[in-house]
Amino acid sequence: LTLVTDTLKQSGLPARRLELEITEPLLLEKSSEVLATLHALRALGVRISMDDFGTGYSSLSYLRSFPFDKIKIDQSFVRDLAANPDAQAIVRSIVSLGKGLGVTITAEGVETEAELSCLRHEGCHEGQGFLFSRARPQSEIVSLLKAQRGEDHAAVAALVA
Repeated sequence: LTLVTDTLKQSGLPARRLELEITEPLLLEKSSEVLATLHALRALGVRISMDDFGTGYSSLSYLRSFPFDKIKIDQSFVRDLAANPDAQAIVRSIVSLGKGLGVTITAEGVETEAELSCLRHEGCHEGQGFLFSRARPQSEIVSLLKAQRGEDHAAVAALVA
């Protein structure tokens, strides 16, 4: 908690702009202590998402004990989604659960248009993965953001290519 508050002060970043991803193994380690810290972070305005949802042992109990802002569907459920009816059923259930809880659902590991199409069909809110972009160095991200704001048209052509 201290590290986060100090970092927010030093950077000047508003707490609402920070999103921390928590995995289930972290919650399993010292759940009452971790939950208390998560509640304190949330009180600051920090957004909390559960990463790799569905790969742990008791995801649903954590959704009851802490009001996450986002649930991230693990890429193992997204891979070959269009051809896998079992994965489609799992994604459909997670999306439905998220909608019922009022949280954003993000799918990780989106690599094909077919996967994206299935996720859209199921009502998934967000996606991330190689279909959208490979990991890029910070310098390229800064240039891309400037280009999107209209500050550097040449950079858009170079980064999108």
